[in-house]
Amino acid sequence: MIEKKSKEKYSISELAGEFNISPRSIRFYEEKNLLNPKRTKGNQRIYAKSDRARLKLIMRGKRFGYSLEEIGEMIGMTSTDFDEIGQINKSLEYGIRKLKEIREAKAELEMMEQDMLKVKDKLMIRLKEIEGANKQAGEGR
Repeated sequence: MIEKKSKEKYSISELAGEFNISPRSIRFYEEKNLLNPKRTKGNQRIYAKSDRARLKLIMRGKRFGYSLEEIGEMIGMTSTDFDEIGQINKSLEYGIRKLKEIREAKAELEMMEQDMLKVKDKLMIRLKEIEGANKQAGEGR
Protein backbone atom coordinates (compact mmCIF):
# COMPACT_ATOMS: atom_id res chain seq x y z
CA MET A 1 0.00 0.00 0.00
CA ILE A 2 1.35 3.41 -1.00
CA GLU A 3 1.17 5.97 1.78
CA LYS A 4 -0.32 9.29 0.71
CA LYS A 5 1.87 12.28 1.57
CA SER A 6 0.02 15.04 3.36
CA LYS A 7 0.36 18.49 1.87
CA GLU A 8 2.41 21.17 3.52
CA LYS A 9 0.74 24.16 1.84
CA TYR A 10 -2.77 24.94 0.63
CA SER A 11 -4.38 27.64 -1.46
CA ILE A 12 -7.58 29.32 -0.35
CA SER A 13 -9.53 27.52 -3.09
CA GLU A 14 -8.19 24.12 -1.99
CA LEU A 15 -9.30 24.70 1.60
CA ALA A 16 -12.64 26.15 0.52
CA GLY A 17 -13.28 23.07 -1.62
CA GLU A 18 -12.20 20.63 1.08
CA PHE A 19 -14.43 22.21 3.75
CA ASN A 20 -17.27 23.06 1.36
CA ILE A 21 -17.23 26.75 2.25
CA SER A 22 -16.57 29.89 0.24
CA PRO A 23 -13.16 31.55 -0.02
CA ARG A 24 -14.94 34.62 1.38
CA SER A 25 -15.67 32.65 4.59
CA ILE A 26 -11.99 31.82 4.94
CA ARG A 27 -11.04 35.47 4.42
CA PHE A 28 -13.65 36.41 7.05
CA TYR A 29 -12.02 34.02 9.56
CA GLU A 30 -8.71 35.69 8.74
CA GLU A 31 -10.26 39.14 9.38
CA LYS A 32 -11.45 37.81 12.76
CA ASN A 33 -7.86 36.71 13.51
CA LEU A 34 -8.81 33.03 13.59
CA LEU A 35 -6.44 32.23 10.71
CA ASN A 36 -3.10 33.79 9.86
CA PRO A 37 -1.84 32.56 6.47
CA LYS A 38 1.52 33.46 5.01
CA ARG A 39 1.63 35.51 1.81
CA THR A 40 3.59 35.13 -1.39
CA LYS A 41 5.46 38.07 -2.90
CA GLY A 42 2.37 38.53 -5.08
CA ASN A 43 0.26 38.77 -1.87
CA GLN A 44 -1.46 35.41 -2.47
CA ARG A 45 -2.48 33.57 0.68
CA ILE A 46 -0.63 30.34 1.44
CA TYR A 47 -2.10 28.20 4.21
CA ALA A 48 0.02 25.78 6.22
CA LYS A 49 -1.06 22.46 7.75
CA SER A 50 -1.62 24.32 11.02
CA ASP A 51 -4.03 26.73 9.26
CA ARG A 52 -5.91 23.74 7.84
CA ALA A 53 -6.12 22.22 11.34
CA ARG A 54 -7.39 25.53 12.74
CA LEU A 55 -10.00 25.77 10.00
CA LYS A 56 -11.14 22.26 10.87
CA LEU A 57 -11.51 23.33 14.52
CA ILE A 58 -13.39 26.49 13.48
CA MET A 59 -15.83 24.45 11.41
CA ARG A 60 -16.34 21.98 14.26
CA GLY A 61 -16.92 24.83 16.71
CA LYS A 62 -19.49 26.40 14.38
CA ARG A 63 -21.24 23.04 14.00
CA PHE A 64 -21.46 22.83 17.80
CA GLY A 65 -22.97 26.31 17.91
CA TYR A 66 -20.08 28.27 19.40
CA SER A 67 -19.59 31.94 18.54
CA LEU A 68 -16.46 32.93 16.63
CA GLU A 69 -15.23 34.70 19.76
CA GLU A 70 -15.62 31.49 21.77
CA ILE A 71 -13.91 29.49 19.03
CA GLY A 72 -11.05 31.98 19.01
CA GLU A 73 -10.58 31.58 22.75
CA MET A 74 -10.69 27.81 22.52
CA ILE A 75 -8.12 27.61 19.72
CA GLY A 76 -5.90 30.31 21.17
CA MET A 77 -6.41 33.11 18.67
CA THR A 78 -7.75 35.94 20.80
CA SER A 79 -6.18 38.92 22.47
CA THR A 80 -6.57 37.05 25.76
CA ASP A 81 -3.24 35.44 26.56
CA PHE A 82 -4.15 31.85 27.46
CA ASP A 83 -1.68 29.05 27.82
CA GLU A 84 -2.73 25.52 26.89
CA ILE A 85 -4.24 24.90 30.33
CA GLY A 86 -6.23 28.11 30.00
CA GLN A 87 -7.45 27.08 26.55
CA ILE A 88 -8.53 23.67 27.84
CA ASN A 89 -10.30 25.21 30.82
CA LYS A 90 -12.07 27.73 28.56
CA SER A 91 -13.08 24.93 26.16
CA LEU A 92 -14.45 22.90 29.08
CA GLU A 93 -16.37 25.91 30.38
CA TYR A 94 -17.95 26.54 26.98
CA GLY A 95 -18.60 22.84 26.46
CA ILE A 96 -20.37 22.44 29.80
CA ARG A 97 -22.46 25.54 29.07
CA LYS A 98 -23.34 24.25 25.58
CA LEU A 99 -24.33 20.82 26.96
CA LYS A 100 -26.63 22.55 29.46
CA GLU A 101 -28.24 24.55 26.61
CA ILE A 102 -28.68 21.36 24.56
CA ARG A 103 -30.27 19.51 27.47
CA GLU A 104 -32.65 22.41 28.15
CA ALA A 105 -33.62 22.63 24.47
CA LYS A 106 -34.10 18.86 24.32
CA ALA A 107 -36.36 18.91 27.40
CA GLU A 108 -38.37 21.76 25.89
CA LEU A 109 -38.75 19.89 22.60
CA GLU A 110 -39.86 16.74 24.44
CA MET A 111 -42.53 18.74 26.30
CA MET A 112 -43.66 20.29 23.02
CA GLU A 113 -43.86 16.83 21.45
CA GLN A 114 -46.04 15.58 24.32
CA ASP A 115 -48.33 18.62 24.02
CA MET A 116 -48.67 18.08 20.26
CA LEU A 117 -49.44 14.39 20.73
CA LYS A 118 -52.22 15.28 23.22
CA VAL A 119 -53.70 17.79 20.76
CA LYS A 120 -53.45 15.22 17.95
CA ASP A 121 -55.26 12.63 20.08
CA LYS A 122 -58.05 15.10 20.93
CA LEU A 123 -58.41 16.07 17.27
CA MET A 124 -58.57 12.42 16.20
CA ILE A 125 -61.29 11.72 18.77
CA ARG A 126 -63.26 14.77 17.64
CA LEU A 127 -62.86 13.83 13.97
CA LYS A 128 -64.24 10.33 14.66
CA GLU A 129 -67.17 11.86 16.58
CA ILE A 130 -68.01 14.14 13.65
CA GLU A 131 -67.61 11.37 11.08
CA GLY A 132 -69.79 9.04 13.20
CA ALA A 133 -72.49 11.72 13.52
CA ASN A 134 -72.40 12.38 9.78
CA LYS A 135 -72.65 8.68 9.03
CA GLN A 136 -75.68 8.27 11.35
CA ALA A 137 -77.35 11.32 9.81
CA GLY A 138 -76.85 9.80 6.34
CA GLU A 139 -78.33 6.46 7.45
CA GLY A 140 -81.36 8.14 8.94
CA ARG A 141 -82.55 9.47 5.59
